[in-house]
Amino acid sequence: MSPLSLALWTPLACLAVLLAIPSSQKAAIKLWANVSALLGLAAILPLLAGFDKTNGGFQFVERAPWVPSLGVQYYIGVDGISLLLMALTAVTAVVATLSSWNAIEDRVKQYYAMLLLLQVGMLGVFASLDFILFYVFWELVLVPMYFLIGVWGGPRKLYAALKFFLYTLTGSVLMLLGILTLFFQHWSQSGAPTFAIDALLGLSMPFWMQQWVFWALFIGFAIKVPMFPFHTWLPDAHTEAPTAGSVILAAVLLKMGTYGFLRFSLPLLPDASIDRTIVQVLVGLSITGILYGALVCLMQKDWKRLVAYSSVSHLGFCTLGIFSLNPNGIAGSVMQQLNHGISTGMLFLVVGVMYERRHTREISEYGGLAHRMPLFATVFAFAVLSSAGLPLLNGFVGEFTILQGAFEASRLAASLAVIGVILGAAYLLWLYQRTTLGQITNMKNNHLPDLSPRELAVFAPLVIWAFSIGLYPKPYFEMIERPVARIVERVRPGYFQERPQAPALAELDPAAAPAIRLQAGGAR
Repeated sequence: MSPLSLALWTPLACLAVLLAIPSSQKAAIKLWANVSALLGLAAILPLLAGFDKTNGGFQFVERAPWVPSLGVQYYIGVDGISLLLMALTAVTAVVATLSSWNAIEDRVKQYYAMLLLLQVGMLGVFASLDFILFYVFWELVLVPMYFLIGVWGGPRKLYAALKFFLYTLTGSVLMLLGILTLFFQHWSQSGAPTFAIDALLGLSMPFWMQQWVFWALFIGFAIKVPMFPFHTWLPDAHTEAPTAGSVILAAVLLKMGTYGFLRFSLPLLPDASIDRTIVQVLVGLSITGILYGALVCLMQKDWKRLVAYSSVSHLGFCTLGIFSLNPNGIAGSVMQQLNHGISTGMLFLVVGVMYERRHTREISEYGGLAHRMPLFATVFAFAVLSSAGLPLLNGFVGEFTILQGAFEASRLAASLAVIGVILGAAYLLWLYQRTTLGQITNMKNNHLPDLSPRELAVFAPLVIWAFSIGLYPKPYFEMIERPVARIVERVRPGYFQERPQAPALAELDPAAAPAIRLQAGGAR
């Protein structure tokens, strides 16, 4: 078994052990669930240690026939983009599992089983190089997330779970039609059935068919992101989900949509992806999502719902970077996907900490928390500044690089996106001021306990990771520069040869994934 297969199936093996523990032994179930999350993280470490940053192709590749008559394979591998998202998945699983220790007391065994099954699905999405295998993992994620919301969620949990399920299922059906179109086109042209992504790259399709497939895939990915106007399921799902569900949903599940654009839409459908009309529509939707999400955040009275709408705004930056169709934009989008998972994950954990103590998310119920909970106030301030993009923290790296790419593509788009940055700082700082600063106005907050050692341990890895990215982002850009270059060269052939700052690239074969220098926050 390759290291990648080991990382992929470790949570499933841990799930099998979990199912053997009697349901009455809640402490043992919780302990094993946390050990399982740590084992899942440990299984990712050899991939990070053995990853070759100078190799632009897929690494740790494993391939075996699955359904030979249809050309379906167990075909997995990672590049720098997918490996970073797998690392984010593993860290998020550790944080989400530990945060649930006191929050979940009902159907404990089933709850942690859903978390482990969800982890398998998310890892599989990022590792799959066969379209059907990818689709199986994509659909697998839907089931445990539905139950996490529908069983352990808030008062309107069934409504939110059903809405999440129907939205995602609708997008998945359209995406499947696009996948089948690619499959039959390749079969008719080559005579060999396959769903392997590298084989489908050789497809030759008329422009109108590329457009049709692009929009079919777009609906599936845009709902998952979610892009405006496909975002309406997200606030309900976030608000009603348990804290761990909200953390996983924000940190990882939303990135499955942006990852789909990078892995499938752009490389497989380059003519449609660079079509002026399509790009203008998607950039327009991204800008609308950035501004709309930020303005709605300013109007929210529910703490958790505010953080949920902030994801609509922040993910708008990610899609803006992708459809800037240049190295800085795409690299910044990948970094922002990672950064959003860290920052918004912390914000949802902050909400969860207060909900466990007060069982209310109304912002008006709080105020002056810093007087009684100084550690909490410090961590909350760090999460706010991280999400707002303060220099030397992780959020700045991604946003700044995206704005560089957007400015290269369209000065108007970049200018409007900057307004979103300002509004983001406004609603985050206003939230902090209303809940944490000032005098204690509600006596119910007068005796709230500060963060416990377990809660500090939940926040610690995210805080450390945010600082490391903000202070030294170079290793992350080195991991993704060659995969990003491959995507850009696929969509815009000759892009690097036209750039005088990189004359050596003119002699490189685009298939060899030329290296590029990505300027992020002044670091190279």
